[in-house]
Amino acid sequence: MLHDIVNWIVQTVGSLGYLGIFIMMFLESTFFPFPSEVVMVPAGYLASKGDMNIYIVIIVGVLGSLAGAIFNYILALKFGRVFFLKYGKYLFVKEETLEKLEKFFEKHGEISTFSGRLIPGVRQLISLPAGMAKMNLAKFSIYTSLGAGIWAIILTLVGYFIGENEALIKEYLKTITIGAVAFVALVVGVYIYIKKRK
Repeated sequence: MLHDIVNWIVQTVGSLGYLGIFIMMFLESTFFPFPSEVVMVPAGYLASKGDMNIYIVIIVGVLGSLAGAIFNYILALKFGRVFFLKYGKYLFVKEETLEKLEKFFEKHGEISTFSGRLIPGVRQLISLPAGMAKMNLAKFSIYTSLGAGIWAIILTLVGYFIGENEALIKEYLKTITIGAVAFVALVVGVYIYIKKRK
């Protein structure tokens, strides 16, 4: 099943090219339950074959993620918490998920926009509390792009070097996810330490 989905995505990205990467990464950054792994890894594999340019793949992937994140940000900014409490279930956003995101954002501040992009299950929706808190859009875009950039680079390189080995990809992605969460914990810890010192 997964193999068929990945093959379909490889074909779709191959036929739509960089636009396909942008659209899929945009969707991944909104409410659509669509993992970025199944976009950037196949794109990295296509780059290894010479069908795509690896640098453009990463840039387009980050731009798609940023566009999707800004879409969520604007929705949250315009309609606020009441809207998501009322209609969130139709957008795959549960009330308890929203509350967890708000607490995460309140606890870690603006750095959560960066760090949240590296945490599975959080990265797609971390834009919502940022929008509701009316975070500065320029700062939001920078932090989002940095977090999305790190994730896009990692996934693209995984596809570039081991794109044909599905079992190895699963193993690497699990390790990478754990490493990403550990990295986030370190970044947040350092950030909090520096703020307290100030």
